[in-house]
Amino acid sequence: MAALKYAGLEDTDSEEELPPGWEERTTKDGWVYYANHLEEKTQWEHPKSGKRKRVAGDLPYGWEQETDENGQVYFVDHINKRTTYLDPRLAFTVEDNPVKPTTRQKYDGNSTAMEILQGRDLSGKVVVITGANSGIGFETAKSLALHGACVILACRSLARGNDAVQRILGEWHKAKVEAMTLDLASLQSVQHFAEAFKSKNLPLHVLICNAAVFGAPWSLTEDGLESTFQVNHLGHFYLVQLLEDVLRQSSPARVVVVSSESHRFTEIKDSSGKLDFSLLSPSKKEYWAMLAYNRSKLCNILFSNELNRRLSPHGVTSNSVHPGNMIYSSIHRNWWVYTLLFTLARPFTKSM
Repeated sequence: MAALKYAGLEDTDSEEELPPGWEERTTKDGWVYYANHLEEKTQWEHPKSGKRKRVAGDLPYGWEQETDENGQVYFVDHINKRTTYLDPRLAFTVEDNPVKPTTRQKYDGNSTAMEILQGRDLSGKVVVITGANSGIGFETAKSLALHGACVILACRSLARGNDAVQRILGEWHKAKVEAMTLDLASLQSVQHFAEAFKSKNLPLHVLICNAAVFGAPWSLTEDGLESTFQVNHLGHFYLVQLLEDVLRQSSPARVVVVSSESHRFTEIKDSSGKLDFSLLSPSKKEYWAMLAYNRSKLCNILFSNELNRRLSPHGVTSNSVHPGNMIYSSIHRNWWVYTLLFTLARPFTKSM
C-alpha cells in the first residue's frame, strides 16, 4: 500500500479508473496511451492495471480525426460543432496482450510495419520509395503514410502509381501521398525524377531503394547495360548521388536499401581477387537470371555500407535490409518456373 500511495495510485477503487493527474489519450492509429501531467511523461500501460489497450471500430457518425500543430490527435464533432482531445471510442476499447519476447530482440520475422510504427507520429517527414505501387514497397508506403509522413511513390508506371495512391487514400483520406514517374532502367528518367523532386523544394528524410526485378530474361537497357544490374543497383546508385545534397540538408536522414540474403551465393571478383566488371553486366551468353539478381543484391549491400561510411558523419545513415525469405509478391512474375516455386512455398512465407 505504501508503494501505491507513493505512486499516487491509492486514491481510486476501480482498476480501470485513472489516478489523479492522469489522462487517457489515443494515437492516430488507435492505440491508447496514458499521460501523467504531474510528472510530464507518457506510457502505453494503464498506470493501475498495467494493461495495454486500443480503440475498436470506426468513429461515430459525424466525427472526424484531426492533428493539431503539435502533432496531438483531436476529434471534431461536426453534428454538435465541438472539438475534444478525448477519443469518443474510448468507451469501446479492447485489451491488447502482446506476447513478451523471450529474447532481447525487439522485433523479429513476425513483426509488421504497423507494429513497429505503433504510436509514432511521422508528420513533417518526407519519404521517397521506389517501386511503391505493389509488394513490399506499397505496404511500406501505406504504413508510413498512415502515420503522417508525406510519401512519394516513385514508380515506373504513373498509372499504377496513381492507383496505389488511391488505395492509400481509401484507408485515410488525409494521407499525404503522391506518385511520380521513375524508370530505373533509364538513367535519363532517374535524372528527370531527381530534378522534378528538387523542384518541389521539399526536404528528404527517408529514401527507400526498394524497386527490383527478379528472374528477368536477358535484355539491355537504353543505356546499354544489363537490365537486372541497372534496375536493382545502378539506377538506385545514381538516384542517391543525385539526391545526396537534399539528404544532407535534411539531416537527420536515412537511406534504406532493400537487398536479399541471396547476396551470399555469388561473387563479383575474378580469379586474381579483383572486381570483374564483366560479371556485373554480362553478355547474353554469360547471363543467368538468378546469378544476376544475386550479384545486384551484393552490390546493394556494398553500396549501402560505403554510403553509410561516407555520409553518417553528415547526419545521413544508410542500411541494407533483407525483407524475409520468399515473401509472396509479384517479383517472381517474369518466369513461370519461379511463379510455381513461389506458389508452392506460399503457405510457409510471410504475408505482405
